[in-house]
Amino acid sequence: MSKKINTAELAEFDMAEHLDSDQAIAEYLTIVLEENDPAELAHALGTIARARGMAEVARASGLTREALYKALRPASQPRFDTIARVCAALGVRLVAQPMTQT
Repeated sequence: MSKKINTAELAEFDMAEHLDSDQAIAEYLTIVLEENDPAELAHALGTIARARGMAEVARASGLTREALYKALRPASQPRFDTIARVCAALGVRLVAQPMTQT
């Protein structure tokens, strides 16, 4: 007889725990960009920043830690300049590709 699992006992999934390499971060960010959702992009950058360490990313981007949290919180609409600075601090760049015709 198998034991039933209570979903309340399961650990909450945290994507930041799985972003342990530059390759994993790039793949995650690529998937998020394909969704074309600005709010999800800000959320993903926040998740990546947590994986790398918010204080370190804030320092490297020239933002305060509080400003970084504020810019990447849910429902925020960060300026492109902020997104570009965070991407540079994370060591990633956004790349444009032609959309395929279907």
